[in-house]
Amino acid sequence: MASGLLPAETADQLVTTCRTAVGDSCRSVTYFTRDDFEQLYLREDLERDADLATFIGHEWRGFKTTQTAYEGSELGAYRYTIRVFDNGFLIRVTSDREGVFVTTDGLTLKDFEELATAINSVLEERDLT
Repeated sequence: MASGLLPAETADQLVTTCRTAVGDSCRSVTYFTRDDFEQLYLREDLERDADLATFIGHEWRGFKTTQTAYEGSELGAYRYTIRVFDNGFLIRVTSDREGVFVTTDGLTLKDFEELATAINSVLEERDLT
């Protein structure tokens, strides 16, 4: 699926790394820069109808906004972003010059889910008082 934005060896290594990490739950792997993108992998049971150009625009701006917003905070340097959707997850790893996002399904994010549930419970309880 690679079109040449990355050397073939690098593209293959990214796909292999992602597939090894999440197995058959890996839906897609996309490499991007500020100006271009390349979908390196799309699981065969999925349609090729995603608007990747829009996704890339949001992910690039999202990275820049996040990096700027938290710069110098006690949390430390930005590392990556996980987005949770009804039908899967998007994991974005980005630097100042390039990034990769991986979409997945079926991953266990129990700790994130428990944390989100606990935070929502606190906020809902606060709204009731």
